[in-house]
Amino acid sequence: MQFIKKTSLSKNILGLVIKFTLILAVILGIVFILNKIDFPSPKKEIEKIIPNENFKTVK
Repeated sequence: MQFIKKTSLSKNILGLVIKFTLILAVILGIVFILNKIDFPSPKKEIEKIIPNENFKTVK
C-alpha cells in the first residue's frame, strides 16, 4: 500500500471559491426575499408626554 501526497492546491481553492459563492448567493437571496415582504408598521405616530417632575439631576 502506497501513500500518495496530493500536492494540487488549485482544486482545494476552487472548491472553497464555489462554496463561498453559493453561501453568498443564499444570503443575498434571503435578504432580497425579506426586503420584498411588507411588514406591518404603525400608521399613527406614538407620542407620550413625560412630565418634568420625574427627571432627577445626577451630579
